Amino acid sequence: MDVILTENVKGLGSIGEVVKVKPGYGRNYLVPQGLAVVASDRNLSELEHHKRQLSRKAEKLSQEAADVKARIEAVTCNFVHKASEEGKLFGSVTSMEIADALAAQGIEIDRRKILLEQPIKNLGEHDIDIRLNAGVNATVKVVVASEDALAEPAATKAESATAEEEK
Repeated sequence: MDVILTENVKGLGSIGEVVKVKPGYGRNYLVPQGLAVVASDRNLSELEHHKRQLSRKAEKLSQEAADVKARIEAVTCNFVHKASEEGKLFGSVTSMEIADALAAQGIEIDRRKILLEQPIKNLGEHDIDIRLNAGVNATVKVVVASEDALAEPAATKAESATAEEEK
């Protein structure tokens, strides 16, 4: 007896496969449990139609993911945090902060899709991977700077401005 699996069945096959099983197993277990349907001409044509729809949907998702990937890779996320003199952050940059920074630039990403094993605790540039739909991965550049480093050039400019005014 041939059946079309509607669910993954361990040791038998996965969804959409046409498998040959003993008549009693198919009639008494697989079909009543909703794990399979009988492989009639109507069900086979319906399966083919369903496969075509899924392939179109997968193609559309992969195109959308490629567009989002291009937008993500064109963006740099900048963060300013307090840090020690050795370059260690007093806090950290988390996936939630990265997701918020991307959202501020018009790219909505679920924070769980940001592949950040540990929060960022050091100054500098970091490349972070983001898992998108359809198996597409993007990389976003994250730059972490110290508040002190940004304050020093501003203080130096202010001092030079006051020195020029005195002259």
